[in-house]
Formats: sequence, C-alpha cells, structure tokens
Amino acid sequence: MMRVGIIGAMDVEVTSIKERMAIDKIEQVGDNTYCLGKIGDTEVVVARCGIGKVNAAICATTMCVKYDITHIINTGIAGSLDNQINIGDIVVSTDAIYHDFSVEPFGYPAGMVPGRKTISFTADETLRKLVVESIQKVAPEIQVFEGRVASGDIFVGQKEKKDWIIQNFGATCCEMEGCAIAHVATDFAVPFVIVRAISDKADEESTVSYEEFEAQAAEHCANLVFQVLQSL
Repeated sequence: MMRVGIIGAMDVEVTSIKERMAIDKIEQVGDNTYCLGKIGDTEVVVARCGIGKVNAAICATTMCVKYDITHIINTGIAGSLDNQINIGDIVVSTDAIYHDFSVEPFGYPAGMVPGRKTISFTADETLRKLVVESIQKVAPEIQVFEGRVASGDIFVGQKEKKDWIIQNFGATCCEMEGCAIAHVATDFAVPFVIVRAISDKADEESTVSYEEFEAQAAEHCANLVFQVLQSL
C-alpha cells in the first residue's frame, strides 16, 4: 500500500493540505507534529519540518523509520536560477545537490559528500513523471519545469551567489531543505520528488519578492500537491 510522506519547511507550505485531508491521528515526535490520514484513497503523513537541512533530515528520517512511508514529496517554495522560470511557476526535481557542502581540499568536487558515488541525489523517475503529468492535467495553465534543485543553509539573495550556484551545479532553483530530504530518502531507498513553486528570482530583489509572494506561492504548491495525490 502506498503511504506518502509530505514535508514542508513552514506551516504555510502544508497548512492547506492538513485542512483538506482526512486526518485520522496527530502525533508529536520531538519538535515536529505528524498528521496521519488520507487524501483520496492514498495514505499520507504530513509534517512541517522547520527551515534548514538538519530540520528537514530529522523529519524525513522520522517518516522513514517510524511511519514506514513508501514515497516522499517535499513541497514548498524556491528561488529561480533560470531566467525562463518566473514567480508562480513550478519546478519538479530531476535531482538535488548541496550547494553549501565542500571538502575540496581533499580532492572532492564542490557539493560531493565523501563516501557517495555521485554528487547528486536522483528523484524517482516514475514519481516525477506522475507529478508532472498530474499538475499538467489539473492545472494546465501552470508552467511546469523539471530540473536540479540546489539546497543550502543560506537564503540566496545576491546575484553573485546565484551565478556561482548556476555555474558550479547547473541548478534550476535553490532552497534550504530539498537535498537533505533527498539524501535521507536515498539512504532508506524511499522514492522521492521535490515540488517547488517559485517565490523569487534569488537576486538582490529576492527579499522583497519573497515577502510578497511567499504565502501565495507556498499555498499554490501545496494545492497542486494535494490535487496530485487526490488523483492517484
């Protein structure tokens, strides 16, 4: 049976999902609250993990170990790293990397975690295609892009940093949790995908754009994820 873990960093990224799902049980584990129930015929576990990679990893690990989830969807907002991708558009991950991880003095490329075979964590192709096709079906007016998600414990709001991430990692968008969730999901062999609505352009105007579009973009993404799960 499919049991999907849905993780958002902030309340605004999961509230609309919690309000519309059929909740059977609510449990507190550590600092996080986990809502167990159903969306349509699909069992789900929904949680707000808090901002940043460690918070995201704790939540994802709890879902894998305690709730025996079969899939993970990370929903939320991100900054665009592609001029063609605008505020309100959706990015669905092909893979995820850490843009703030480096042990380069020891011969590893930027972003590479020692002991791993690849620099990135690959999203499940079947789940990714299902999400893309479902979004295109339920909201054909929305622009959907597929690409690499870059994660780090930094809010990217400078063009210099944005350009560095693009040049070094070829990422499509940047945020602060996705790769940590992808890392945990990969280690537990749980298929994952990251779904992000663009809230800003990750440049000097990003703070203003983020504050203006944060709630709108987050709820927009959550609504799409809800509709995707409802259609399964």
